[in-house]
Amino acid sequence: MPDKKQDLIDQQLQDLNNDGVDRRGFLKCMAWAGTGLVWTMSGGIPVSRAFAKGYGKDAGKGKGADFSFVQISDSHIGFNKPANPDVTATLQTAINKINAMPHKPDFIIHTGDLSQLSKPSEFDTLDQALKGASAKQIYFVPGEHDMLSDNGEQYLQRYGKGTKGSGWYSFDHKGVHFVGLVNVANLKAGGMGSLGHDQLEWFEADLKGRSASTPIVLFAHIPLWTIYPDWGWGTDDSEQALSYVKRFGSVTVLNGHIHQVMQKVEGKVSFHTAMSTAFPQPAPGKAPSAGPMKVPAEQLQQVLGVTDVNYVVSGRSLAIVDSPLADSGSSASRESADVDSTLG
Repeated sequence: MPDKKQDLIDQQLQDLNNDGVDRRGFLKCMAWAGTGLVWTMSGGIPVSRAFAKGYGKDAGKGKGADFSFVQISDSHIGFNKPANPDVTATLQTAINKINAMPHKPDFIIHTGDLSQLSKPSEFDTLDQALKGASAKQIYFVPGEHDMLSDNGEQYLQRYGKGTKGSGWYSFDHKGVHFVGLVNVANLKAGGMGSLGHDQLEWFEADLKGRSASTPIVLFAHIPLWTIYPDWGWGTDDSEQALSYVKRFGSVTVLNGHIHQVMQKVEGKVSFHTAMSTAFPQPAPGKAPSAGPMKVPAEQLQQVLGVTDVNYVVSGRSLAIVDSPLADSGSSASRESADVDSTLG
């Protein structure tokens, strides 16, 4: 790996000061946290709901829904710093919540950073944990940590069968076209993601001939919209990629990398980033740099809140309810139907 890329990863891995998180307190909070999203597709309209502590009889797959799937992200298996000394346990918490859903999702999408250092043992641990998930079909895209030690060779051997280039691919499911993109193989200055010429050409060709009424779901690790370029939270050539989906009536973009929920809507495209199953990161610009965020246990409940995201057909916008986990029963919420700007 080039020294520049290694330096970038080292910077992203730096520990922030003032620990105060004990293992028991962290796992207790994580047991309450959403740590993943259940997506329901109904007539091409996506609706998402974070994992909740409990489920009603109709949870997981709404009435009249075509199908549902789960998004998890940033499991960072192998990470063992004070921000979370047991990331395997918190991944298992997320899997347990998937298995508790009354309706089994059709599949799981993991939006990258499966591992911490792309070691075979870390991938082995991840595979063993995911074997216990009720949904057996799992789709992956790599994060930068999955390409850390061998330029992604181990990742591609395990999860890249049938993919193109550094791991991009597409598939169709019940009328919805899914595209997994890779924007971590050639990071730009500051850590910005990049798709590259070959992948962009493939992506344009992949969409040709498809009806504009086809619902499109794109998923990649680094956000496909610019959130905070100073920390590399964006993709350098995403504008070109998104120009290819302008003609479609429903486009949903799913990302990870930033370890927190943010949404934005631009026209017919709705963008969403997911929480990590491993540890939180600071809000953009609220710390010297990105990286694992260590906070006191009582504050962690605020960082790992539950968020519901619903697509409102009439307004073409997302209605958001953020519920910080101040305690297991509270729902100090705020609602917004206008998310044309970034929400944290």
